[in-house]
Amino acid sequence: MIWIIFALWTLGFVLLWRVPVCPRGSVKNTPLKISLIIPARNEEHNIKRLLDSISTLSLQPFEVIVVDDGSTDRTPEIAREYGALVLPAPPLPDGWRGKTWACWNGSLRAQGETFLFLDADLVLKHDAIERIHHAYNKDDCRVLSLGPYHEVEKPYEQFSAMFNLLTFMGMGSFSLTGSPDDPRGLFGPFLLIDRHTYEAIGGHKVVCAEILEHMSLCALLRQRRVKMRCLGGQGVVHIRMYPNGLASLVEGWTKAFASGASKTSPLTLALSAAWITGGMLAFSFSVMSPMVSSLSPMSAITYAAYAVSLYFMLRPIGRFPIWSCALYPLLMLVFFIIFARSALLRQSGGQVTWKGRTIDTSRREDG
Repeated sequence: MIWIIFALWTLGFVLLWRVPVCPRGSVKNTPLKISLIIPARNEEHNIKRLLDSISTLSLQPFEVIVVDDGSTDRTPEIAREYGALVLPAPPLPDGWRGKTWACWNGSLRAQGETFLFLDADLVLKHDAIERIHHAYNKDDCRVLSLGPYHEVEKPYEQFSAMFNLLTFMGMGSFSLTGSPDDPRGLFGPFLLIDRHTYEAIGGHKVVCAEILEHMSLCALLRQRRVKMRCLGGQGVVHIRMYPNGLASLVEGWTKAFASGASKTSPLTLALSAAWITGGMLAFSFSVMSPMVSSLSPMSAITYAAYAVSLYFMLRPIGRFPIWSCALYPLLMLVFFIIFARSALLRQSGGQVTWKGRTIDTSRREDG
C-alpha cells in the first residue's frame, strides 16, 4: 500500500511540472497599443490598489477603461479620480452574466489594437507591460492569459490552496506533457487578446451566459486554431482573492468550481482525484501508525512527502507557507466540502450571493 501511495504522489508532478512566467527585458519594437478593460462591481477597496499599480507602470497602457457594473459604493468615483474612463454598464439583459456584460460593453468603447481584460482585485508589477509584451510578441501569439500569483495574508485564506493548485493543473499548460502554447483553459482574471481575434470569435457576446467565460472562449479559440499562451503571473500580476472573510471565500469558490471541473479533461480530473486520494491515504496511514509499529517510519515519510511536494508545487502559484502545507488534510477536507456544495448547487439550479447579486449556478452554461 505504501508504494501505491508513492505512485499516486508522483501524479502531482505529472499534473504540475513547472509554471513558466513572462520573461524580463526591454521593449525594442513598437509597444502594444493596449486597452485595459476592468469590469468592476462594488470594488472600492480593490480598484484603488489596481489603479495605483497601473499609475506606476514603467510602460503605460494606451487607455484604462473601468466598466461600472451597478456598484453601490465609490468604485466609479475612485476610478475617475485616477483618470480612468468610467463606463456605467447598461441594465443587465436576460441571458447575460454581470462580468461578460461589462467586458462586452468595455470592448465596444475600447480604441486599442489589443484588449487586456483585468479583474479589479489584481495588482500589476512595475515592469508588467514589458514582460507581457515579450510573452505576447512571440511566435505569432494572439492570446495571452496569466494565472495571478495569490498573495495570502490571513489564516483562513490558506483554504484557497487546493483550489488554486487544481486550477493550474486543469489548464493543461503546466503538466509534464503539456505546453504553455497549447492550453486547455485560460485564466479569467487576466486575458490579453488582439482586437481582430476578439471580434472574429464574437467576443464576450458568444459566452454571455457563462460563469467561466474564459474557459469557453478558450474552446472557441482552439477550434479556430488561434495561437494562445498560458503562463504563471508571479512577478507580473498578483491577486488577493478573498480578503473579506471566510464566507466570501466559500461563496467565491462555490459559484465557479464545479463548472470549472465540468470543463476540465476527464483524464486530468481522474489523475487529480487519484493524487488527492494518495494524500488522504498518506494521512490515514499516519493516523494508524501508532497502532501498527511497522507502519510508523514509512507513514511519516509518505505524509512528509505530500506536505513538502505541495509546498513546492504552490510556490509559483501563491504565498502558501510550509505550515499550511503540513496541514494539507485540512486543506483537502475544506476543498471537498466546498466542491460538493458547488456541485450540488449546480445540479439543483441553486444560487449563491456574490457582491450583492444573486448568481445562478445551474448547468445552463453547458448548452
